[in-house]
Amino acid sequence: MGEAMQKIRPDLDIGHNIQALRRRAGMTQDQVVAKLQLMGLSISKSTYAKLETNRMNIKVSELVALKEIFQAEYQDFFVGLG
Repeated sequence: MGEAMQKIRPDLDIGHNIQALRRRAGMTQDQVVAKLQLMGLSISKSTYAKLETNRMNIKVSELVALKEIFQAEYQDFFVGLG
C-alpha cells in the first residue's frame, strides 16, 4: 500500500469530436446526460463533461449510446485522430 494511483489519461482527443457532435445535434450536456440515463447508463453531468474535455476515457457502452443519440457514425467520433 502507500503507492500513489496513477490516473489513466486518454491518448487521443476524442472529447473534441464528442463535443462537436453534441453541438451539431443542437443538444446541451444536460440533455445528453438525460438521454444516456434513460438508456440505462449511469453517468453524471460531471462525468460527461470529463469525456468532452478528455479527462476520462469513454466506455464502449457510452460510445454506442452516443452514436444513437447524435445519429452519427462511428467514424464521426474519430475524425482527425491518429
